[in-house]
Amino acid sequence: MVFKKMLQALGVGGPSVETVLANPNCRPGGFLEGQVHVAGGDHAVDVEYLAIGLMTRVEVESGDAEYNQNQEFHRQRLTGSFRLEPGARHDVPFRFDVPWETPITEVAGQHLHGMTMGLATELEVARAVDKSDLDAVAVHPLPAQERIMEALQRLGFRFSRADVERGRVYGVPQHLPFYQEIEYYPPSRYAGGINQLELTFIAAPRHLQVVLELDKRGGLFTEGHDAFGNFTVEYATVDQVDWSAQLDNWLTQSARRRGLF
Repeated sequence: MVFKKMLQALGVGGPSVETVLANPNCRPGGFLEGQVHVAGGDHAVDVEYLAIGLMTRVEVESGDAEYNQNQEFHRQRLTGSFRLEPGARHDVPFRFDVPWETPITEVAGQHLHGMTMGLATELEVARAVDKSDLDAVAVHPLPAQERIMEALQRLGFRFSRADVERGRVYGVPQHLPFYQEIEYYPPSRYAGGINQLELTFIAAPRHLQVVLELDKRGGLFTEGHDAFGNFTVEYATVDQVDWSAQLDNWLTQSARRRGLF
């Protein structure tokens, strides 16, 4: 009897959870729908709550050190406390709102190298370990984000990698404690002065903030430095702008103004 109670305390023979998404694809500001299936184990338990949360991999700088950690950035409780009898089954439907500033993971049907995103399900059981489940989620760009990335591609910029960094973008309203950087290799016309271009999106319900960072290539006797620029894209008028021309003009002006060429 004592051994059985020890096993129960460790979660052995306890309940299990499985989350089934109706569609694992979403966009920032959209939603995910599905059901969580909770199955009782071989003994009754008191469940404190059932919750789901969106998680991503975040790069953290601490002094001179850098490390990556999983971070949950949006959470939703699905139930309060309830008694789960042995072998019982509970199906809990949900609709989960995806934050506007959620990093994207897919572009033009391809996964962005360096990005991870998942929906974590947690069943908190009194006096026992948590039972959790993690399901991969694909976050596709908003139409406005697509327009900007398509314009960069037409200018000859090639995707390098993407990551999520802990911190805030200077001068831009931001709700989440991190931001995404999408890195590009420059085309030949910029390659002499620019090492790479870093693109950050901060999305909101009516507009998109676009932040560009030019990483200057350092010379033999000169130190490289960065040039920043940002502008706002209105969703209502995004298709009325020639973004290739706009970006080319900004990049050229910014590079010349800062002596990158």
